[in-house]
Amino acid sequence: MVKKSPLDDPANAAHAWARYRKIMRLLMFVTMATVTIAIGLLYAYNGAVSVHYYIAAALGIAFTMLLGGGLMGLAFLSNGTGHDESVDNKLPDADELWSPKDDNQS
Repeated sequence: MVKKSPLDDPANAAHAWARYRKIMRLLMFVTMATVTIAIGLLYAYNGAVSVHYYIAAALGIAFTMLLGGGLMGLAFLSNGTGHDESVDNKLPDADELWSPKDDNQS
């Protein structure tokens, strides 16, 4: 029987998602500061280049940081609430998968 997930309880889920939103807000501020510093450094070392260069750099940095941070936040949310323990994983062991079968031998 599959165990019930702690995220099925509305109070636990509300607390977990509030914590996730708090982490994402912090990540957004860190991302904006990083993009600002990176654009400043790019301008200091490269001068006035095409505006597309700065837009691409800002979007690349922001997208990478927010996507990576968001996915890590979801992993922390899943593990921190106990949701991972409620998953029923009935996969066979590696020995059962990769050991030779004795069925063909007489």
